Amino acid sequence: MNQSPGAQFRELLQQPPLAIPGVFNALVAKMAERIGFKAVYQSGAALSAGLAALPDVGLITMSEFTASARYLVEAVSVPVISDADTGFGEPLAVERCVQAYESAGLAGLHLEDQQMPKRCGHLSGKTLVGIDEMTAKLQAAASARRDPDFVIIARTDARGVNGLDDALERAKAYVDAGADVIFPEALKTPEEFQTFANEISVPLIANMTEFGQSPLLSADELAGLGFAAVLFPVTTLRSAMKAVEQMLTEIMNTGTQAGQLENMQSRKELYELLGYENFDQRDRSYFEQ
Repeated sequence: MNQSPGAQFRELLQQPPLAIPGVFNALVAKMAERIGFKAVYQSGAALSAGLAALPDVGLITMSEFTASARYLVEAVSVPVISDADTGFGEPLAVERCVQAYESAGLAGLHLEDQQMPKRCGHLSGKTLVGIDEMTAKLQAAASARRDPDFVIIARTDARGVNGLDDALERAKAYVDAGADVIFPEALKTPEEFQTFANEISVPLIANMTEFGQSPLLSADELAGLGFAAVLFPVTTLRSAMKAVEQMLTEIMNTGTQAGQLENMQSRKELYELLGYENFDQRDRSYFEQ
C-alpha cells in the first residue's frame, strides 16, 4: 500500500537535514524534484507576489492557495507542504482549510499565530493572537484531518514581538494542542536555534529566507543544532526575478536577446523537463491505430 503524502513527509523528517525549497509554480517543482529535493514548499509570500503581484499581507484566499497547490502536487511525486497563513479565519475556517488542503494532495500545512492583517515573519509591525486562540485553531486543524498523518505545523512569530521566552512558551502550548512540528520564525542566533531544539519535543523547521532576521545557516548546520528541516521559501522566486529583470533590460537596451542565449534554458532542456516526448508519442498513437 502506498504511503500518504503526510506519511512520506513524516518519514523524511526523521532523516535530517531535510532541505525544502519554495517552488512558485509547477515547473519549478519538477526542477526541484529532478535535482534531488525530497519535498517542496508552497510559500504564501511567493504565491502572493508571483500570482497577483501582491505583498504577503494575507490577501490571497484559501481557494487560490488550494488551486495552486493542486498544480504542484500533480507535477511531482515528492510531498508538498504549504503555507496556510493564519488559517483564513477562526477554528471552523481552519477545519475547512485543512480538509481543502488535504483533498488537494498536500502533505501538510503551517499555521501562524499572527493577527490579521498578517505580515512577513521577518518584518516589523506584527501582532499576535492569544495563546488560547492559536491552540483552538490547532485543535481544530488536528481534528479536521482525515488522514492522521497529515502534518500540522505550528509557526510562532513571537520571537520578533515578545522575545524568545514567549516563543518557547507558545511552542510548548502548540505541541500540547496537537501540532506535529514547530516552526519558530525569525530566530536571531545559532544559540536561539539550539535553545529551541533543547526545549521542544517535536521536529523543528527553520526558515532560511534571505534578507531577514536569521543568520543564513546551512542545512547541515541546522541539523547539528537539532532542526529536522529547513525552508528556502522565496529563494527560487528571487533568483528567477533577478534573471528576468536582467533579460528584459538587455532586450530594452539592445533590441535583441541574442547575446543572452547561454543564460537561458534551451528548448531541449525545457522539453525534457516537461516530458514532451512522452506526450507527443501518446498523441501520435491515437491517430496511428
